[in-house]
Amino acid sequence: MLVQRLGAPSDLDPLLERVRDVRVVMIGEATHGSHDYYRIREQLTRRLIAECGFSFVAVEGDWPDCDRVNRSVTAASGGATEPQTALERFERWPTWMWSNAEVARFCRWLRAWNLERPETSRAGFHGLDVYSLWESMQAIFDYLGEEDPASLEAAQDAYRCFEPYGKQVEEYGLASRFVSARCEEEVVRLLARTREHAATDGPGAFSAWQNAEVVAGAERYYREMVAGGPGSWNIRDGHMADTLDRLLDRYGPGARGVVWAHNTHVGDARATDMTDDGMLTIGQLARERYGPDGVALIGFGSYHGTVTAAPRWGSPAEAMVVPPARPGSLEHRLHELMPDRAVLVFGGPDQPGWVTDTLDHRAIGVVYDPSFESWGNYVPTRLGDRYDAFVWCDETTALHPLPALTTPGEMETYPAGV
Repeated sequence: MLVQRLGAPSDLDPLLERVRDVRVVMIGEATHGSHDYYRIREQLTRRLIAECGFSFVAVEGDWPDCDRVNRSVTAASGGATEPQTALERFERWPTWMWSNAEVARFCRWLRAWNLERPETSRAGFHGLDVYSLWESMQAIFDYLGEEDPASLEAAQDAYRCFEPYGKQVEEYGLASRFVSARCEEEVVRLLARTREHAATDGPGAFSAWQNAEVVAGAERYYREMVAGGPGSWNIRDGHMADTLDRLLDRYGPGARGVVWAHNTHVGDARATDMTDDGMLTIGQLARERYGPDGVALIGFGSYHGTVTAAPRWGSPAEAMVVPPARPGSLEHRLHELMPDRAVLVFGGPDQPGWVTDTLDHRAIGVVYDPSFESWGNYVPTRLGDRYDAFVWCDETTALHPLPALTTPGEMETYPAGV
């Protein structure tokens, strides 16, 4: 195992050397609201794109919102000239995950980098998640209305099926316990029509197909959500993994992608107690699909500091104090052993016990109550098996949300929030 103190940008060199030749690099975060994680992730991603030729960034965000960002950073027709303008249009709570100053800084760099390259060689920015049923439906209407009015009937049938539930899609999940309430048939028809158009060249056709995949995934997700258990989690991570596959195919032979998501998605579930509950992750699926040498999973962690999070579901974000990690946890051990900031690259025969043993590893979601630290917010983890590398920040600070068109929180990610 290699431990590299992290200070100057060149200190990322050993990590870059480890991941430069893989097909997919997944970069995690122990919270959705720490400036330091976002900043280091940005620095690493810049180098992966500029020095190693990675093709795109795919994030734990909605496809329609991220598609506006993609049009901006690739300077596509109709895209905003200032990426922050696209980020400020994020409406779904929690907006601060992507609508923040740290992501805006990266996107401005990405647009400037892309403008110096041919359109066919520009790096994109895409959303992997499954929640945007209504937004994706509207995007399909917009596309078909311009490109294929004859196919609008399939979209209208799907819309009419969901319409009685408004935007309270959890009500559809409850109603779908009765077979007559299900919208599967309409969604399958819609997916088939848009998939046909995706065979044609052009980003609009591919985006419409992806939006139809979101509608199909969301329909399954909300049906499964009301049943409880791991089903909805697995549908979500499976959808994100499938979206990543489609992006790699779309970008063509030799394409490589960077994924930004929470540790609980990036890490391999088989190295945690998540498998005891029947849960899988995109990190696990990537290792299975691309092989252990084709993917690199990078986790993050810290001992204490501040974080941007919400005290309740749907409430405004605020800067909260993250107390010192509880005794016996992985973070407590690293606080004793590591410098303030370090990069750990796993491998080799002589791994210390805290790399191979199962220790509690902190995970903070968009809803956070520091008083729960004594019994919650931790996932039993074998660090060296869950990740290929790990970035340690002893103290972190809260990230900086942008003004956004915030709407009240819905049940869509409840109760996981990661």
